[in-house]
Amino acid sequence: MALQSGEKLPMFIGHVWSKQKSRWTLLGLRLLAFLAAAAATLVMVLNKQTKTFVVATIGTTPVNLTLTAKFHHTPAFVFFAIANGLVSNHNLVMIMVDLLGSKFDYKGFQLPMIASLDMLNLALVSGGANAAAFMAELGKNGNSHARWDKICDKFGAYCDRGAGALIASFLALALMLVITFLSILNLKLVNSSSHNSHNNIIALPN
Repeated sequence: MALQSGEKLPMFIGHVWSKQKSRWTLLGLRLLAFLAAAAATLVMVLNKQTKTFVVATIGTTPVNLTLTAKFHHTPAFVFFAIANGLVSNHNLVMIMVDLLGSKFDYKGFQLPMIASLDMLNLALVSGGANAAAFMAELGKNGNSHARWDKICDKFGAYCDRGAGALIASFLALALMLVITFLSILNLKLVNSSSHNSHNNIIALPN
């Protein structure tokens, strides 16, 4: 005979409560990841500093050279801005999908698709943040072996804002790591729940 519904009611209520809690936790994390990645993108894209240096003196007249440091002068920073921009858009879209997803029929592909996209964006923000961190370290300390001079002693404000963008990006990376873990966990729980529901069906005797 089939299992009595009364025996499963507390378990069902606990499962629904856990599912709702997990959903709102994910939404909160996605909102924070969106804000962190968007902040990293905006700070990096708007980051520039112009300074004038005296490069020579002719008699008593100084010869000045004006230089501007911009993010697009460094390909790693361009990749950083693109990666964080894509990750912020990804989380914004995922928030909209979660809030409006009940209106669409995904035929069981919603959770696998979300988990896959989360893993992809985790790798993307990780690559962007680490590439930018390498160039930031080079700009701060230079490389004596390659005879590359440091620039942060000359463009201090530019480097400080870049460091802020890096902090925001690594925060987004940490949040995406947690989000990806929870997405995979949700997918596993749903699959396990479906499997257990199938196994709990007991055939009636002839």
